Amino acid sequence: MPDLDAARDLLTFIDASPSPFHACATAAARLDGAGFTQITEAEAWATDLPRAYIIRDGSLVAWSTPDDATPITPFRIVGAHTDSPNLRLKPHADVERAGAQLLAVEVYGTVLYNSWLDRDLGLSGRVAVRGGGLPLLRVDRPIARIPQLAIHLDNTVNTAGLVLNAQQHLHPVWAVDNGDFGSFVAQELGVAVEDILAWDLMLHDVNPGTLLGRDDELISAARIDNLCSSWAAIEALVAATSTREIGVAVLFDHEEVGSSSNRGAASPMLESVLERIVLGLGGGREEWRRGLAASMCVSADMAHATHPNYSERHDPGHWIELNGGPVVKHNVSQRYATDARSAAAFIEACERVNVPVQKYVHRNDLPCGSTIGPITAARLGISTVDVGAPQLSMHSARELMGSADVALYRTALTSFLSA
Repeated sequence: MPDLDAARDLLTFIDASPSPFHACATAAARLDGAGFTQITEAEAWATDLPRAYIIRDGSLVAWSTPDDATPITPFRIVGAHTDSPNLRLKPHADVERAGAQLLAVEVYGTVLYNSWLDRDLGLSGRVAVRGGGLPLLRVDRPIARIPQLAIHLDNTVNTAGLVLNAQQHLHPVWAVDNGDFGSFVAQELGVAVEDILAWDLMLHDVNPGTLLGRDDELISAARIDNLCSSWAAIEALVAATSTREIGVAVLFDHEEVGSSSNRGAASPMLESVLERIVLGLGGGREEWRRGLAASMCVSADMAHATHPNYSERHDPGHWIELNGGPVVKHNVSQRYATDARSAAAFIEACERVNVPVQKYVHRNDLPCGSTIGPITAARLGISTVDVGAPQLSMHSARELMGSADVALYRTALTSFLSA
C-alpha cells in the first residue's frame, strides 16, 4: 500500500492553495512551524538566521544554513512554481448577455479549455485596497459555472470535436441579475467598494482533492502541476539534514506564462537572495561566485505519464508509469536542463534512499514544453536537472497522479538536499 499519509497531506496543501498567493501563505505556515523565520527584502538581514524565508507576492525562497557554513559553502536548490493554468478576472469583470450575468475572464497559461466546462467554480487571489493593503480573498463556495452547449444545439460535437473560442465561450455564469462583481468582492472582504483599486483574482474548482481508485492508488485534484512539487520542496527542505551545503527551496510564480516577471524564474530574485546569504556569512562577490560554481539545482515540475488511451503520443522507448517513482526529464534542445552530470547527481540521491527513477524524453515530432530549469541554469550558471512526478491530464482543471508517487517524490528531494 502507498504512503497515504503523504498523499493526504499533499491534498491538504493543494486545497488550501487555490492561488499562488495562498500557496505561499500555506508554505509559510509550514516553515513557521518548523522554526523558519520570515524576513523582508527591504530590510537589513541578520547574520544569525540559519533557517529563514522571504515572500515576494506569489513567490517564496526559503533556506537552511548548516552551523559550520562558510562564505563559499555551495547551495543545493530545489525549484518549483506556485502558479497553474486557469481563468483570471479582467479589470472590468461584469458582462451581461442574453439575460445572464457573466464574468469576463482572461486565459492564464496553456489551459485545457474544455476541462473548465460544467464545474462549480470559486474565487481566489488578492485585492489591492486603498491605503496599501493587499488582503487575500478565498471564496470556496460555488459562485460560477461555464455551461457547455447542449448536444441538441451542436450534434456533431462527439464526432467532429469540441472547439472553444477563449473570448466568446469561456465566460462563467454567476448571476441572473444585479451582477456587480466589485460590490461582491467588497462584501466578501468587508471593505467599501470604492476602496478597491485593483485585483489579481482567479477561478478555481471548489471540489476538494481526493484519493481515487480501487485501492486509493490515485489522486484526483486541481493544480497538481505544480503544487505537488511546491509541497515536496518545502517538505524536503524542512526534513533535510545536510551539513555540507546550504539547502534552498524556491517557489516561483509565473512559470506558466514564461517566467519573465519581477518574481518569475527569469527575474533576479533567487540570485539576489543567494548573494545576500553569502554576504551574511561574511563573504563577498568572489566567495559568492565560488559557491555558485559548486552548486546544483533540481528543477522540480511534473512529468507526463504515458497515457493509456493515447500511448502513440509518447516516445515508445521511454514510457512512464504512475507510481513508478520520480522522472528525470531529458531534452537535447535544452527545453529541460538535464545533462549527464546533473542526472547522475539526482539518480544517486534516489539510490541512497531506494527510490526508483524513470527517464523521459518527448517524441521528436511533437513540440516539447519547458520549465524553470533552463532559465535557472542560464541565470545562475549552475548544473541543473529537470525532474518531476508522473501525472496525467496536465493543465486540466482537474489532474491525476499516483498516490505512491507523492512520498517517493518527497523522499527523493529530501535525499538530494541532504547530500
